[in-house]
Amino acid sequence: MTRHFGVFKFNPDVSNTKIAECFTALEGMVGKIPGLLTCEHGPYKSAEGLNEDFTHGFIMTFDTPESRDAYLPHPIHEQVKDIVVPCLERVVVFDFDVDLDV
Repeated sequence: MTRHFGVFKFNPDVSNTKIAECFTALEGMVGKIPGLLTCEHGPYKSAEGLNEDFTHGFIMTFDTPESRDAYLPHPIHEQVKDIVVPCLERVVVFDFDVDLDV
């Protein structure tokens, strides 16, 4: 499996309603893009303070690295990016593979 996770810092003028719309759009890809199994997300919730002003995060799970690769240029993903990216001041995305046999 492949995990695709990211952290967002929304532009200061983006409302909570618009933030919710962004995450609804992300969730809406599950079941529409082959191999995208789950999408979890939420606001930063730690007293540790190491978020560097990022306010929200998400984790997507893909069945294979190839499914993740096919997701990147997928037209539905491009539509979601059109909703989300204009709302962001900063974004970091990081992927890694998970070996479930360990």
